Amino acid sequence: MKFNSISPQAIEALSAIVGSGYVLLPAAADEMLRYTHDETEDLRYEPELVLKPANAKEISSILKYCHENYIPVTPRGAGTGLSGGALAVHKGVVLSTERLNSILNIDERNLQATVEPGVITQVFQEAVIARGLFYPPDPSSRGSCFLGGNLSESSGGPRAVKYGVTKDYVLNMEVVLPTGEITWTGANVLKNATGYNLTQLMIGSEGTLGVITKIVFKLIPYPPQTLVMLVPFRKEEEACAAVSQIFMAGIVPSALEFMERDAIEWTNKFLNLNLSLPEDIRAHLLIELDGKDMDLLYQDAEEVYEVLEKFDVGDILVADTEKQKADLWHLRRNVGHAVKSNSIYKEEDTVVPRAELPVLLKGVKEIGRKYNFKSVCYGHAGDGNLHINIVKGEMSDEDWKHKLPEGIKEIFKLCVALGGTISGEHGIGLVQKSYIGIALNEVQLRLMRGIKDTFDPHGILNPGKIF
Repeated sequence: MKFNSISPQAIEALSAIVGSGYVLLPAAADEMLRYTHDETEDLRYEPELVLKPANAKEISSILKYCHENYIPVTPRGAGTGLSGGALAVHKGVVLSTERLNSILNIDERNLQATVEPGVITQVFQEAVIARGLFYPPDPSSRGSCFLGGNLSESSGGPRAVKYGVTKDYVLNMEVVLPTGEITWTGANVLKNATGYNLTQLMIGSEGTLGVITKIVFKLIPYPPQTLVMLVPFRKEEEACAAVSQIFMAGIVPSALEFMERDAIEWTNKFLNLNLSLPEDIRAHLLIELDGKDMDLLYQDAEEVYEVLEKFDVGDILVADTEKQKADLWHLRRNVGHAVKSNSIYKEEDTVVPRAELPVLLKGVKEIGRKYNFKSVCYGHAGDGNLHINIVKGEMSDEDWKHKLPEGIKEIFKLCVALGGTISGEHGIGLVQKSYIGIALNEVQLRLMRGIKDTFDPHGILNPGKIF
């Protein structure tokens, strides 16, 4: 697809839609900088124009103009993504949703809420908790990421193991199509068998099919009690194997996170925590149980202990206070930042059936030895989602550029062979699109391209992503 550059006339027309105070040009280098990257490695792409519309009507006018004039548009939330999904690889317009940041309604009678896409995830969670309600999806960047971006990637987070991911809480959404049409995708009901499920089609589409302008979420009652434990293992693969055993015992934790030794050591140093880590400990599981009754949680914890007795574990830490719980979660949520600060890296977002985690972890380490790279692994073990951080370290620039992609291919092929796939929650975006053929066959890709063509006949919306 050939796109047009933004002419002075286009700048004038688009600026008139949002107002001159909500337009950025490359000349405003300092302000423009944060729109040139997300959290994916060290990639940088500068757009020709950044627009900050206030509502669906303005977004509709922008997209209609860009559709008619073949100008590429990259939708953007908070820029916390890890697949390059919000990068303007074809220049054109970055369309920021940061001004659409209102919680419009919390409907306690129906356990629903209507919000705009620029609301920060944690802000929304805290607003509904204040009403005794719960929105469970909680990606590690929840303190800064936007709900619209969560929908675009179908984000998960630690509590997906018990409560599901973003897609499980979306009832309906207002969307502006690439042609400028504004439509709702469904209805504000728990059951809907009326035609194709356009709501679920939009979720995880990575901003390639439309721009989300309103979201109707399903909520659930808030579980007020939690029990958090940190379990040290002397063998990484035993930590992975314990995961499925806990579920087989009939326990469904609200979170079950895996961190290998380097993940904790690097985060310990990054946060200046001064934790003491015994030399023989190779991995940890962070396990959270939640509910309404602490006595029942202690009973569940006893059953977890019975499972763990089968494995070679060290002294188990049970958080006694809310501060201890918060500290453990602070450690876990900062692993990615710690790895990023340590070295040039690439993060792969693999997912397999949870019982296959030991095989995946062993295979990743074997592939690393074959291609001479180091990996630091952590992630949402409860749902089989392992984040593999490949660290450049002493690897040569030549090997990093040419040999590493072959190693990543082998990791992805292993995931697919184990019944998994190449992304659990980060999306394909820019950096994984060359690998998508490992996970999807040509029939699947043809259908997806056909959907894209139907929604976006000129291909202007987030071009260069997924395919």
